[in-house]
Amino acid sequence: MTKLPLEILSLRFAISAVATMGASLPPKEANLFKLIVMAGRLLLEVKSYETKQYKKGLKAADAILKKFPDHGETLSMKGLTLNCMDRKSEAYELVRLGLKNDLKSHVCWHVYGLLYRSDREYREAIKCYRNALRIDPDNIEILRDLSLLQAQMRDLAGFVETRQQLLTLKPNHRMNWIGFAVAHHLNFNGSKAVDILEAYEGTLEDDYPPDNERCEHGEMLLYKITLLEECGSIERALEELRKKEFKILDKLSYKEQEVSLLEKLGRFDEGEELYRTLLSMNPDNYRYYEGLQRCMGLYSSNGQYSSDQIDRLEALYESLSKQYSRSSAVKRIPLDFLSAEKFRVAAENYIRPFLTKGVPSLFSDLSPLYDHPGKADILELLILELEHSIKRTGAYPGRVDKEPPSTLMWILFYLAQHYDRCGQYDAAIRKIDEAIEHTPTVIDLYSVKSRILKHAGDPVAAAALADEARCMDLADRYVNSECVKRMLQADQVALAEKTAVLFTKDGEQHNNLHDMQCMWYELASGESYLRQGDIGRALKKFLAVEKHYADITEDQFDFHSYCLRKMTLRTYVEMLKFQDRLHSYIYFRKAAAGAIKCYLKLYDSPPKSSAEEDEEMSKLPASQKKKLRQKQRKAEARAKKEAEVKEESNTTTVSKSGKRPVKPVDMDPHGEKLLQVEDPLVEATKYLKLLQKHSSDCLETHLLSFEVNMRRQKILLALQAVKHLLRLDADNPDTHCCLIKFFHKVGSMPAPVTDAEKLIWGVLEAERPTFSQLHGKSLLEANTVFLEKHKDSLRHRAAVAEMIFVMEPNKKGEAVKLIEESSNDPISSNGALGAVRKWRLKDCVAIHKLLGTILDDHDAASRWKVRCAEYFPYATYFEGNHSSAVPNSSYHQSRKTPENGVTNTSLDQNTSPLSSNGNVEKLEALKDLVIQ
Repeated sequence: MTKLPLEILSLRFAISAVATMGASLPPKEANLFKLIVMAGRLLLEVKSYETKQYKKGLKAADAILKKFPDHGETLSMKGLTLNCMDRKSEAYELVRLGLKNDLKSHVCWHVYGLLYRSDREYREAIKCYRNALRIDPDNIEILRDLSLLQAQMRDLAGFVETRQQLLTLKPNHRMNWIGFAVAHHLNFNGSKAVDILEAYEGTLEDDYPPDNERCEHGEMLLYKITLLEECGSIERALEELRKKEFKILDKLSYKEQEVSLLEKLGRFDEGEELYRTLLSMNPDNYRYYEGLQRCMGLYSSNGQYSSDQIDRLEALYESLSKQYSRSSAVKRIPLDFLSAEKFRVAAENYIRPFLTKGVPSLFSDLSPLYDHPGKADILELLILELEHSIKRTGAYPGRVDKEPPSTLMWILFYLAQHYDRCGQYDAAIRKIDEAIEHTPTVIDLYSVKSRILKHAGDPVAAAALADEARCMDLADRYVNSECVKRMLQADQVALAEKTAVLFTKDGEQHNNLHDMQCMWYELASGESYLRQGDIGRALKKFLAVEKHYADITEDQFDFHSYCLRKMTLRTYVEMLKFQDRLHSYIYFRKAAAGAIKCYLKLYDSPPKSSAEEDEEMSKLPASQKKKLRQKQRKAEARAKKEAEVKEESNTTTVSKSGKRPVKPVDMDPHGEKLLQVEDPLVEATKYLKLLQKHSSDCLETHLLSFEVNMRRQKILLALQAVKHLLRLDADNPDTHCCLIKFFHKVGSMPAPVTDAEKLIWGVLEAERPTFSQLHGKSLLEANTVFLEKHKDSLRHRAAVAEMIFVMEPNKKGEAVKLIEESSNDPISSNGALGAVRKWRLKDCVAIHKLLGTILDDHDAASRWKVRCAEYFPYATYFEGNHSSAVPNSSYHQSRKTPENGVTNTSLDQNTSPLSSNGNVEKLEALKDLVIQ
């Protein structure tokens, strides 16, 4: 969405000060100065970017400067106008010159602050605003702008002070009262905020508010109630709420606030009655059912209930199901607490209608039940029974009415997802293939098969299936996005970009997806590049996500005044709290962790300098030199051609006004400049600090902290990371590795010499006894104890083996033997089609890399690969028999048509699947199939 530059919006200050400014100029020039300001005002009102408005202001400024070349305020305003035209260097030069010529002008200081504000230099902008206020302490516009920046920077004490000054200067303005109250609330002084709001209410007439302000006033009252609730004045809050009921227009929020207060006061009978009223308004709201259970004493946060509670809950939901027969929530919630035969009956009654209707999201709905012991087996037996009955009689068990043919397909669809969740990929693929054979025109079947193949370890086949699903409905953006994601997981980045471009504006992929803040795409691209070793491009993608979070933080600025004006106070405070924990969200964690891994790789393997490359080139034979030069020339020609095409695309589109919009050109498309950092570990530390501040409960944060600080030789910080890891998960194999590596490294350090080293050594000696894993044990003994405790776990055995090699490299054979003796017997299960896998593909891949790189035993790595290829037959990494990596595998046989043996999708032909002819042919074939 296009927005006006905030610099233009801030020109409003000058209009209120025109009279003051004009005093320093003759009448003619004063009028011209007004024209400069009014040009900015016109832009604000008509929301236009027409450059003639800027030129009008510049022309007026030049006319003044022709006669008064040293007039500071005119120079500053001209600089502000140039800043709006993206001529920043000239703007700063003029504004600084204007300030130099008139240091005592609050306008010059204010404009200087606006320039810093436009570049997000908030602290410098605040300094400028304060200097402006020293000259004109009662300037309301400057005070208002200062308060916005203080709220943005969370300078809460200064925010309170500025808001109080605004209220003192203009007490008849509602927004000043509300802003002062919110400032105290944010500064953790809720009781003072309540007093301010009550003082404001005392200034109002009895018949306030008028009809056109009832909504805003009701929001203010609800905000006041939440303040009283936060302060612990629950009884007073409830009394105030009921007293002002007639003035609150939002009746749903009123009831939800009332029932929350009743619960906190322990008045559960009234709360139960009110929750039942809310359920009559919305019987599918899970929060209302949860609240009703709390009021009846039937709620457990961990899902554990006594037999008496289960009986009471069963009776409750049975009565509610009669009252709200069309509600799915009232039927779904009992599945969480029922068990055994009662669970089976309730699950069958819940599942049957969804299978008949054909609801694809049924498995997603029931997926949380798989975390309950035994319920997955009950669901499997239930669905298999339904499948058997439908195949035999065409009806559900105990029924005479026939089910539609699609019911069997949806049963198979559910079973495929069930076996996928249990790790039984053979059974899952058999079921999904049977469903596709039953109804080959349902897109969801191909998408789910793609997901199964991805879980089974064949990302290439998964991408091919996802592309097949995409071609079945070229107008479905979600299916297109799923296809792009699968392609990126298969490291087909170029193909993924071409596929993503189908749903971007004007076919311009990079800038459009970046402008839309499409973070999942950038993260998946960055992870793919990182797997391929392209650190520059990976880093570019990860830092793009970090930039989005900076933009989200910046976007809150517009709401500091808007929310106070519109009185959306509760939402405003929630938004500020959300912003404070913004960097704790998963996408930022992934991006920051990815960037840190890139910098670690960059530190471990720094890029070669041009001199080193020339030296290596000189050592090559003449034939290889020639080939390398040809390759470089082709790459340069390709890059030049891409730049020309991009430049041409930037100038082809013509707007209605006859102007050619210039698209931003990426000057570093491959991220090569990002690799040119003096110290990668310093850059990594910047993002590590953000993770430590906002994601301190995440294990990966401290694993990365350990890796970074060990490389930086920051021993105490590495020790701190180890302690955090032990606090979070002492049994994690990665935690064990860090613990052993740390004290092994410390043990090999030379004796301390300097006072600082002696101090660090003293801390280490004092801290070591506090680790229960090492108390009274050597590192070898601690490693052995850890193995005894987790000897049945593959990951833990691999961690112990790695530590054996780290501490005693001559015992490599013992470490390899420890891994190879791991048992891969599957976990027993009641499932009809096999048992659940004990090993995870991700762990087996990591162990293969461990054997081949760290332990440097290629024979053992080959044996492990053969063993895992049998265990994971669909995994391309291990070249399993059914994977797309094997030429004559079952995958390739299934992709061939009986007539000519050509594969069905263009991915198998190693060509782009995006040609229009191919899409048209597929669509025509699908139409014929549907007609038949």
